[in-house]
Amino acid sequence: MVASSFNWIADLGETVHDALVSLGAFTVFVGRLWYWLLVSVPRWDTLMPNLYQVGVRSLPVVALTGTFIGMVLSVQSYAQFRQLGLETRLGAVINLSLVRELGPVLAATMLAGRVGSAMAAELGTMRVTEQIDALSVMGVNPIKYLVVPRFLACFFMIPILTIMADFMGVCGGFFYSVIVLGIDKFHYLENSAVFVTGFDLISGIAKSVFFGGAIALVSCYQGFNSEGGAEGVGKAATSSFVYSFVGILILDLFLGIAIQNLQSFLYPGGTKLL
Repeated sequence: MVASSFNWIADLGETVHDALVSLGAFTVFVGRLWYWLLVSVPRWDTLMPNLYQVGVRSLPVVALTGTFIGMVLSVQSYAQFRQLGLETRLGAVINLSLVRELGPVLAATMLAGRVGSAMAAELGTMRVTEQIDALSVMGVNPIKYLVVPRFLACFFMIPILTIMADFMGVCGGFFYSVIVLGIDKFHYLENSAVFVTGFDLISGIAKSVFFGGAIALVSCYQGFNSEGGAEGVGKAATSSFVYSFVGILILDLFLGIAIQNLQSFLYPGGTKLL
């Protein structure tokens, strides 16, 4: 009875041990990636398919998501702003929310679900079928050949996808607010221009760069270390999305705090929305 009552301590220790081992392996993986990023540049014919897969093929889902998010924000905010007689300020709220938070986060979430899981599954399949081992035997470094192009594709493409999500969200919010709800177009656009600054747009795009890097690192690591056949590949794809999404939220919190402090330093007076 005494021994069994302390089993949870052993289980906890095993969990902590596994977490530390995984963290160490992930750190080594990231270090190897950065080494190959610094010492060599991937060939264009290797990088281009990844840019197309990550960027071009993600545009439709990102654009559709951005459009409906802009309209949803308009629907949810209109009633409250109308009670205060501030419906013409709706454009400022919608567009500021999009460019600073929802655009980068939603674009990253779509990238994690559509691209991150696919990368993890592809690399996981290559691992369990020993294709990665075959590359090593032939003298080709798998990190350089498989991981670096995918990382660069996510790193460079997600800012463009974020801009697309922002643009379509602004258009969706404008359409529903002005065309459907009948808000005065001039004041809607004027308030948007006054309260949404270039700093807001740039800060959202800057956050998306970190999101893209995190998605690529987590997805490639999960696929690269997959084991257990088809079941392991499925677990790698699922884990890549879950960990990527959690990482996006954590990064969004700390980056948001840093950007807020930077904005307070650059603009001590601040701006008031209402």
